[in-house]
Amino acid sequence: MATRLRKTRRLRGGRHMGWGQVGQHRASGHKGGLGVSGMMKHHYSTLLKEDPDHFGHRSTSPPHPNVTRKWASIRDLDDLFAKFGSDEGGKKIIDLTAAGYDKLLGGGKATTPYLIKVGKFTASAEEKIKAVGGEVLTRNG
Repeated sequence: MATRLRKTRRLRGGRHMGWGQVGQHRASGHKGGLGVSGMMKHHYSTLLKEDPDHFGHRSTSPPHPNVTRKWASIRDLDDLFAKFGSDEGGKKIIDLTAAGYDKLLGGGKATTPYLIKVGKFTASAEEKIKAVGGEVLTRNG
């Protein structure tokens, strides 16, 4: 359509451009309310499109990344050796990481010197294993 035929050409000289005498297209009536009004009603599709994370909350402290899911204690080493252990060159070796364990805890008493491969271990577990002549190795070392 040619510009000279548009409705706005007739309205250019007036103060309000067809939006009435008082409000002059400045109030909240033409946009469905002020602020976030109507977000659950007539502006819901706009909310979904422009702010999909509007509802809910963000955690201020995300969970700790080092989660120990499975652990074993010193008292369980004899049973674990029977299941997963190997005897190589006179050394009794238990690979706890390959068995699915994340950490070795120091509960119980150590009686047999084992060479244990595990990702994480407590200081008391290391002391008890070394006291009977064993050794604790981290999986990468």
